[in-house]
Amino acid sequence: MAEHGKRTAIVVGAGIAGLAAALRLHRAGWRAVVVERAPARRSSGYMLNLIGGEYDAVERLGLLPALAKRDLGAFTSILVRADGSAKFTVPQAIVEAAQGARAMSVFRGDLETVLFEAVEETAEFRFGTTVTAIAQDAGGVVATLSDGSQERADLLIGADGLHSGVRRLVFGEESRLRVDLDHMVGAFPLHRVPADLAEGSGTTFIGPHRTAAVINLGPGRSSAFFTYRSADTEADLARGPAAALGEAFGDLGGGVPDALAQLEEDSGAYFDSVSQIRMDSWSDGRVVLLGDAAWCVTLFAGYGAGLAIAGADALGEALERHGADVTAALAEWEARLRPEAEKRQALARRGIARFAPPTRFHVWLSDMMMRSITLPGVRQLVERSIRNSR
Repeated sequence: MAEHGKRTAIVVGAGIAGLAAALRLHRAGWRAVVVERAPARRSSGYMLNLIGGEYDAVERLGLLPALAKRDLGAFTSILVRADGSAKFTVPQAIVEAAQGARAMSVFRGDLETVLFEAVEETAEFRFGTTVTAIAQDAGGVVATLSDGSQERADLLIGADGLHSGVRRLVFGEESRLRVDLDHMVGAFPLHRVPADLAEGSGTTFIGPHRTAAVINLGPGRSSAFFTYRSADTEADLARGPAAALGEAFGDLGGGVPDALAQLEEDSGAYFDSVSQIRMDSWSDGRVVLLGDAAWCVTLFAGYGAGLAIAGADALGEALERHGADVTAALAEWEARLRPEAEKRQALARRGIARFAPPTRFHVWLSDMMMRSITLPGVRQLVERSIRNSR
């Protein structure tokens, strides 16, 4: 089980949660075997804002210097009508002031790259592989892999996302634990800079039940984000991102048509239903879930990447404190993390009205709130409110 006296963890999933866990456990003196379904590491993905607690989490793992080189920076935000014409503009300086000094924006793939580079020499990777069975005994956990091999370890971490295979094997079918919020989200990088949008700016259309955002930060640094209320999330998933987003947003102007055209050219978008995982316990013996596999706060809450990293960091701390008593470490870890995860899940449910307002009146209220940020004296109140909500 151990190599040169080290305890071993099988980490299922080479995304943010899994890589952060492998990094933190290595620092705690563990050996990590990372099992990833994909045949190779993915490198694209949507834009993440690392603000407040998220910034703190990446700083604790020593990732800030590498991430700073990939920081996308703040940008001018333009609220637009359906035809793409501007309603009003929030200048970059105000966006930066609202975010504060401890903030950066990076592509998800860049965060994963930085994590991978930090752990690639110390973890063992098994790409193109899944876990097909999990068994436990008094001394550890045994994972049977899709290549027919078995791996024995002191701990197995399921960091394999919303549709976790580890969770299904140990805790039961996803349908019993997933709560669908009746919305879809699509996000993807743009391979061409958006048409008719100045570099260093982004447009956001907010209408009843939907939002579309297109950001131009130059070649290789631009992205698009869409979310909308769905009458049938399973049907939308089956149709795929190009068809579903095309129908939901095909009437919009501005940079949206070009973004949707790029989506049709490249199907590598993140596209999924907005769902949360709600469980009474995140661990069973020596198997523990981490990140979206355990709680999935959703993009509506933000802080998903930060909570995954903070969770990995806290898990490493708990394992260091409890030594060989893995179950005690997991119990302490969950007691520490659960309040924050549940808080973020509640924020996401309340935040639906911000991302997909239910009525035109709610759209108007959203416009008024964003306009107010530019008024003298109000900005300081907004900054204080944002800090207190983190």
